[in-house]
Amino acid sequence: MTVLRRFGLFAPLAALSLAGCGINSVPTAEENVNAKWANVQSEYQRRNDLIGNLVETVKGAAAQEKGVLVAVTEARSRATSTQLSAADLDDPAKVRAFNDAQSQLSSSLNVLRGPTIFEAYPDLKANENFLTLQSQIEGTENSILVSRNDYNEAVQAYNTRIRTFPDAIGAKIFYGAKPKVPFEAAAGSQNAPKVDFNTAG
Repeated sequence: MTVLRRFGLFAPLAALSLAGCGINSVPTAEENVNAKWANVQSEYQRRNDLIGNLVETVKGAAAQEKGVLVAVTEARSRATSTQLSAADLDDPAKVRAFNDAQSQLSSSLNVLRGPTIFEAYPDLKANENFLTLQSQIEGTENSILVSRNDYNEAVQAYNTRIRTFPDAIGAKIFYGAKPKVPFEAAAGSQNAPKVDFNTAG
């Protein structure tokens, strides 16, 4: 009876100590990171779906401008072929490669979203389909930004949790947790893309 009584006193204390060592909080924080990452992927997929329609629309009004359309199509292809799963979020090289591919696509898209294209091809101003697609892509780019910020905040919370006492104990012993990699601005992203539709000649 004494052993059972002692065990009865020890069990809640053990449960409390384990709870304080990240047994539940670490996987909860990791699931939050994964959920935020799924939102980022969803926004990138939406943008990818819209780009094909935008390129086809521009082809009709700016058929002679193949270089820009090819650049956007190639950047889209690179961005969709560079995959990043939730399991790779602790690999800096894979996150960087994914981020660079998406940033290159954003840069090439800026050519089709900026005012320069209207100057070169005034007919696009009257193309309702183009204007709708352009607006949807702009909205999606904004949603990507928000989703990436949410993801970075979740990563910061997770990384802090697995590195600080007492959760660091459970994170290391039970889960072998590794820090997740946040998104950073791609190299050269502060520079505006050069736009030249070469319509003078």
